[in-house]
Amino acid sequence: MSGINFARRVFLWAGIYGFLVLLPMFFLEERIGRDFPPPTNRPEQYYALLGVALAWQLAFLVIAKDPVRYRPLMLPAVAEKWLAGGAALRLLATHRIDAMAAAPFLVDLAIGVLFAVSYARTPARPPAPGAPSPRREAT
Repeated sequence: MSGINFARRVFLWAGIYGFLVLLPMFFLEERIGRDFPPPTNRPEQYYALLGVALAWQLAFLVIAKDPVRYRPLMLPAVAEKWLAGGAALRLLATHRIDAMAAAPFLVDLAIGVLFAVSYARTPARPPAPGAPSPRREAT
């Protein structure tokens, strides 16, 4: 699979996954407060964070449409995943959250790795018209 196709798939599935996970949270503020106390006393921050996270899912879908063109955006996408995941691991290590709360961030860390691989495998420029596609030699 070419680097471009790999990046397309990774960013497409990451965007879809993100929407599936985040959209329901707009309707679960009270339940999340019950299941993971204390309830938020700053709902504007809760919804602002969800809005920013959803905006990134849109960015992932844009990157998926044209990975070569949007390759520079892959680096902030990696940072978004690794910063969130790293913060969750730090909170887990200092006993400020439990493993159940940290688990979704392990998915983010894995997606961040796939984003980094996508960046490395995506060419900085589109292939020249008519140029043969680069293929890996069989080993």
